[in-house]
Amino acid sequence: MNEMQNGPDWKAKKILKGKTIIVTGCSSGIGLETARTIKKLGGDVIGIDVNKTTEHVDELYIADLSDKCAIQALILALPKDTDGIANIAGLPPTAPAETVIKVNLVGLKYFTEGMIPKLADGASIVNLASLAGFGWPNSAEQIKESADLDFDEVAGFVQRHGIAEEKGRSYFFSKEALIVWTMQHRWTWRDRGIRMNAVSPGPVDTPILKDFLETLGDRADEDRRVMDRPATPEDIAPVVAFLLSDMTTWIRGTNIPADGGMSSNILCNMHDL
Repeated sequence: MNEMQNGPDWKAKKILKGKTIIVTGCSSGIGLETARTIKKLGGDVIGIDVNKTTEHVDELYIADLSDKCAIQALILALPKDTDGIANIAGLPPTAPAETVIKVNLVGLKYFTEGMIPKLADGASIVNLASLAGFGWPNSAEQIKESADLDFDEVAGFVQRHGIAEEKGRSYFFSKEALIVWTMQHRWTWRDRGIRMNAVSPGPVDTPILKDFLETLGDRADEDRRVMDRPATPEDIAPVVAFLLSDMTTWIRGTNIPADGGMSSNILCNMHDL
């Protein structure tokens, strides 16, 4: 009866046993729950955060992912032959636009690309994107321009495209570009069996949910009207963990919506279905 109500105990299946996974943003929200889930599934966790934490991590590295020099030092310090990266760290849309772009996009890309030589063959990279990135086709030209954006070029890019002038635009753009970057790297490292995918939650009940509600205003009210509830970190972390496992070696360059049906709702409304 209990299994019928709650589903099988998937946590008992140690699908990450023997694996060491790097989790950025491991001190709170989805990052904390991802670290917890990896541990439950038999894996070891190397945590990266700007805040100190001892929860569900075997090792912790303090680093600011908006700082190029800090990321360089981090890459040098991290061990070789890790089995995956869960890029969960990110800033909400209420943070300064330049810093959002640096942490959510430029820093994430720089860190990941720098870690490729240190990853084990067959490693999995999972990027936490967002439903906010759904409209990426409308930003294709800006995304192309941002492809090789360096840290010292972010301010000019933000100014040139008026990103700071539109409320929340820095966050939306960072997630749009991250989804595209994930798709572009569908085969980049396949000679080593390294794959990259993304997970896109909708609204999630974390400490920064209020930042999203403040930024999105009427849109957030509409989302809450059509959804039965916001997600919890416990809804999202298992999807990340699944993509980190050996069960997903043939999933490459894919963005998986974990949004309670929101993206499907948007598509159906767009096409009058």
